[in-house]
Amino acid sequence: MQHANKAHAPYPQIVADLLTNLRQTSPLVHCITNYVSMDIMANCLLAMGALPAMAHAREEVIDFLSLANSLSINIGTLSTPWIESMLLASEAANKSHKPWVLDPVGCGATTLRTNTTLSLLAQKPSILRGNASEIMAIGGYAKPKGVDAINSISECPYIAHEIAIKYQIVVAVTGEVDFVTDGQRTVHIHHGHPLMTKVTAIGCSLSSAIAALAALTNDPFEAAVAGITFFGICGERAAGQYADPGSFRVAFIDQLHSLSAHDVFTDAKIFEPQAYSLEFSQIS
Repeated sequence: MQHANKAHAPYPQIVADLLTNLRQTSPLVHCITNYVSMDIMANCLLAMGALPAMAHAREEVIDFLSLANSLSINIGTLSTPWIESMLLASEAANKSHKPWVLDPVGCGATTLRTNTTLSLLAQKPSILRGNASEIMAIGGYAKPKGVDAINSISECPYIAHEIAIKYQIVVAVTGEVDFVTDGQRTVHIHHGHPLMTKVTAIGCSLSSAIAALAALTNDPFEAAVAGITFFGICGERAAGQYADPGSFRVAFIDQLHSLSAHDVFTDAKIFEPQAYSLEFSQIS
């Protein structure tokens, strides 16, 4: 997924245009996700203008994938039948040229999660979206404590670049400053609020939002940037209204519904840093 350097619209404009397109077309996202995230993920997708389909039975994932515009796979609550469904759905998405996002929840915490992540990565997702510890675990550099990040975003730029190049995918790392790379292009996104970490499955929901946006563009890098920027701005605005997690959760979903494309364009803080050297790559 290497892209030659080319002139492009400013990222805030790209984000605003994708959000407008999403609300006009309402793409259907097939979500194979964990029990914890199903409710808020479905509500976030509906609020922002997309349509969710929560289907993980092995017997129907290919049928649902045929109806969907994109796929979001989240490994948060694993079992052998679910893993089989994830592999079937990702293979079907690739065959039908539909974008899909992998969220490697808790990768590195257990052998099952790590092996499942690596098996799905071999299927070449369009976008890998995780926290710093999950991304570092894929490269063999960290062992998370459960599903929460214990590493800083500043620890993993090299590793994210290496993974992007090895698998030819977009890697999106979310944390105190969000980081997106395809191995050639890189942006930092300065949005979000600590309250977003106090409501379970907002990160899971972000992965499905990125999948919705990926259905609208041939460039998954732009979809990842757009989804992260949109969610981050919504988080900031919701936190400006409420200081406690329960009220924040409701306000956040409201912001997903009400935030205008113009507001996103005006607020977006997306920066292109200098390229990182890959001289000491250790991923084989």
